Amino acid sequence: MPPVLPPADGYLLIDSPKFHHALAADLGDEDAAFMADSQVPWGVAALEGAIAEPAWRVKPSWYLIASDDWMVPPPVQGSMAKRAGSNVSQASGSHTGVCLAT
Repeated sequence: MPPVLPPADGYLLIDSPKFHHALAADLGDEDAAFMADSQVPWGVAALEGAIAEPAWRVKPSWYLIASDDWMVPPPVQGSMAKRAGSNVSQASGSHTGVCLAT
């Protein structure tokens, strides 16, 4: 299970002590600690939003599968990319490590 803390005042955060392992396993301790300490809470309401026409249904999309992602497993990423009809690439790295490397 992703280390998302219970909502506080309508916002979610990743549990800081678990951040490194879950989101940035391939980064150094200092970088992962900085990211954990500087994360911005995200609103629970964002999970409930209704979208009438998702852009991925009418526009081209791309998806970078992170092969070592422990937050969103690669098979789930592949499923989401396939559903969206995305052009898919794959890279080795964690959830955030792949983004920083590209």
